[in-house]
Amino acid sequence: QVQVVESGGGSVTPGGSLIRSCEAKTIFTIYGTSWYRQVPGKQRELVADINNLGNTNYSDSVKVRFTIFRDGAKNTVWLQMNSLKPEDTAVYYCNVVIGFYDDSLSDYWGQGTQVTVSS
Repeated sequence: QVQVVESGGGSVTPGGSLIRSCEAKTIFTIYGTSWYRQVPGKQRELVADINNLGNTNYSDSVKVRFTIFRDGAKNTVWLQMNSLKPEDTAVYYCNVVIGFYDDSLSDYWGQGTQVTVSS
């Protein structure tokens, strides 16, 4: 019923840019989408999120450098990452909150993709 498909990411040198996309393949309502990242040995951390009204939220570590935006008609959210730093290196995951006809909510994760920032 719900499939979350991520694309983008890869490797870049410090100061470079990357963009990631997250598409939720579903007929149900999307309430919000978040981007998380995780490095080995650490907890997954929230990077940015956007709700169905277009309100956004960013972690202090990426504020100004990253931008999250969406196309509601395409059920797709993008994370534009600029001025990348080596400390941004991590596996990035998309998380989508879906609302069903019975008013229940569930969240779904994408497959995750490695982003590496290195000279």
